[in-house]
Amino acid sequence: MEKENELFGVKEIARRANVSTATVDRVLHNRTGVSEKTKAKINAIIKEMDYQPNILASRLASKKIISLAALIPDVSEETDFWSAPLNGIRRAEAEMKQYGVQVQVFLFDLNDKDSFADQIRVVLDAGFHGILISPSFIEETRKFAAECVRRKVPYVFIDSDIPDLHSLTYIGPHLRKSGYVGAKLLTYRLEPEKKVLIINISKEIDNYNYLEIEDGFRAYFNDNNQPNEIVRIDIRETDYQSVARHLTYVFHLNKDIGAAFVTNSRVHTVASFLKNSHRTHVSLIGYDFVRENVDYLEDNVIDFLICHRPDDQGYRGMMALYQTLVVNAPVTKQNYMPIDIVTKENYEFYQN
Repeated sequence: MEKENELFGVKEIARRANVSTATVDRVLHNRTGVSEKTKAKINAIIKEMDYQPNILASRLASKKIISLAALIPDVSEETDFWSAPLNGIRRAEAEMKQYGVQVQVFLFDLNDKDSFADQIRVVLDAGFHGILISPSFIEETRKFAAECVRRKVPYVFIDSDIPDLHSLTYIGPHLRKSGYVGAKLLTYRLEPEKKVLIINISKEIDNYNYLEIEDGFRAYFNDNNQPNEIVRIDIRETDYQSVARHLTYVFHLNKDIGAAFVTNSRVHTVASFLKNSHRTHVSLIGYDFVRENVDYLEDNVIDFLICHRPDDQGYRGMMALYQTLVVNAPVTKQNYMPIDIVTKENYEFYQN
């Protein structure tokens, strides 16, 4: 019966468009050989009929395996943030496997550029049909993107973006607005004479992620004529001892710091320093609903966490590849995630 309904739909579209069923089939499967005028006419009829092809039957009949790769950072001692996108990827995999889609996950060390480059080579050499990637290192990602374009392999960015590259889609926060929200939150009890400290803790300080977040953060202060001086510190060594050493120095030079904003999920490292050095009067805001951060949120050391639903990012990233490679459906170029604000009072009810 499903096969008959499927055939009837194609025949009806062909009848209305005054073309052959083979021409309709070409349009449905995004094949060449149909003029743009005819294609537009057929697509208009498909939309009018709200026609949904039987993807499962079509995929089972073709017996072609679609292989997708996900290249994301591994969970580390510093943060378990990337366990959430991995959960989303696995959730998408469970839904797609009935359509002959296979997913393989590749992990790299977020503190090791070479491990990222090595895994890129492995993924590209394996010949996947589509790739989800966290573009954690800019130059290596540019080389990866160029090779994907050469091979005509669609790729999706999650969590952070490099806008001048031609990814299929970006799924993650609107970085500038996220930083803007962070600044607005930070000023809720900030005294005019106090300084504000922006803290970037990453081996890849020039990452587009951090630059856009900081730009949005500073924009809020400019737009609202905030009198506070903003001090920035970049810390490329991500272990606690190194972070504490750098922060000790900057707080020694700037004794009137009243608030700190951390541009990524390592805010718990700063929280630990503030607690150990008896500076918990300093307002502190950072990113991501990870275990270490929630502990300091509950302990009133972190005031707010800004979260962008990483589980959903992983899921939607894989489904974008599915839409393109299996359903032949268009994908929105930018999919911005909500900017969630988590506090001590509501964290128990929040889901990543």
